[in-house]
Amino acid sequence: MEIRLENLTKVFTDKAGKETRAVDDVSITIPSGKLVGLLGPSGCGKSTTLFLIAGLLKPSGGKIFFGKDDVTRLAPEKRGIGLVFQNYALYPHMTVRQNIMFPLENLNIKRTEATALVKEMAELVDIGELLDRKPSQLSGGQQQRVAIARALVKKPRVLLLDEPLSNLDARLRLQTREEIKRIQRETGITTVFVTHDQEEAMSISDTMVVLDFGVEQQMDAPQVMYNEPTNLFVAKFLGNPPINILDGVVKNGSIMVNNDIIAGQTNAPDGPYVFGIRPEDFRVDIAKGFEVDTIDVEHIGRDTLIRFLVNDVQVRALVDSDSLRDDKKIKLNVKKGKIHLFDKESGKVVL
Repeated sequence: MEIRLENLTKVFTDKAGKETRAVDDVSITIPSGKLVGLLGPSGCGKSTTLFLIAGLLKPSGGKIFFGKDDVTRLAPEKRGIGLVFQNYALYPHMTVRQNIMFPLENLNIKRTEATALVKEMAELVDIGELLDRKPSQLSGGQQQRVAIARALVKKPRVLLLDEPLSNLDARLRLQTREEIKRIQRETGITTVFVTHDQEEAMSISDTMVVLDFGVEQQMDAPQVMYNEPTNLFVAKFLGNPPINILDGVVKNGSIMVNNDIIAGQTNAPDGPYVFGIRPEDFRVDIAKGFEVDTIDVEHIGRDTLIRFLVNDVQVRALVDSDSLRDDKKIKLNVKKGKIHLFDKESGKVVL
């Protein structure tokens, strides 16, 4: 089921009459059968966008389509959605079986069919042996699977997940996100997944949408977005260690910082720019590199993290440990085509 948002806007007004545009004229198309991650910092509008798709909030403007159906004004229960909240929202007095079956009770489904559906969903999320337990007897990861099974049991057109892994520890987060990806692939259901965790979004999503202050910044496949950010915000938001941001100039086609040529030729016009260089895109180059005064050299297995200052800005370089011969005199260069040029005023990518 394709989801299409057309000029979607949501404005909240507080008691003093001050308006906040939580979602600002967003137009995106979520392809049928794909898992799309809505990503951004706190307050960027990602959960608001999800709740608009779910029908829990009414838009201030724009439209929402499921396939050819305009669902903008439809009640949540008529949209055909499955929704999983951050806190799971399981009924503590009910067994797992009863929790999963609950959405079916008002659909006039025969008991035998409902029982078969519950068993099918429990097997899909790998909790078939837990059906007679109460939520308090389950781990966080198991409770999350129950919540997903309950969302899927009524065969929704769309699955919506609001920060579903934020309450899990690191090990369970990794395991559960792999399970969510498997379940989505097996069901083929169009899924929208909200998270503030970039690693989580990049690992699980077919496509990511990065939002900031309610405005779409970029929509792309995770690796494309990482390698080709369309603006400075996206470049800075993605990556750990984060991208290095430096002021410099293009002069006669050369990219320069502190009068050092740090890359080959560019077609960008001469002038000042903001440069972005990811730590892993530096390389040791004894012959043609620029020498750095290191603050710290940290050996971390096969890689070495080097920290140094450029114009009082700390820069991180992540290089192959085998390429270093001397921790004191280090010469670095940047891999070809790996410097991102951004306009100093707009922050938009130049090259």
